[in-house]
Amino acid sequence: MSRLTTVSLSLALIAALSVPAFAKTEKEFLSDAIKGDNSEVALGQLAISKAGSDPMKTFGQMLVDDHSKHRNEAMSLATKLGVSPSSEMTPEARREMDRLQKLTGPEFDRAFSRLMIQDHEKDISEFKKEAASGQGSVQQFAAQSLPVLEKHLQMAKSLESAK
Repeated sequence: MSRLTTVSLSLALIAALSVPAFAKTEKEFLSDAIKGDNSEVALGQLAISKAGSDPMKTFGQMLVDDHSKHRNEAMSLATKLGVSPSSEMTPEARREMDRLQKLTGPEFDRAFSRLMIQDHEKDISEFKKEAASGQGSVQQFAAQSLPVLEKHLQMAKSLESAK
């Protein structure tokens, strides 16, 4: 094999490996977004009932309201694309829900704000990725979702720093 062929094959292999193996399809992205919204609504409801401070309860209500609206938008788009919307939460959210249910008051508030910071940072990263590399209506949906997710992240950070 010539040196040029070897170099070409090597470059092709590197290029193929640099594409993430975990890249989501639009349908997977929407399905995950809906599960994420289901999770945020349930966690927000938990915050309303268990939080020790009024600002944390208000944040919980904001999560319920915003993610319910977002879920409805995602479900409408999913239906148009032939995706069966799920009513499930993510496995991570179910675990966190079990953990948070054992906490109350300020202890709940600290744990909840930390969780919301981590969760929304992860969500923002995924939505930015879809907004940058997706296509059509799903790409547009991801881009339009970012301001609300960023607002939730800032609110969670301000609540954590107030503790």
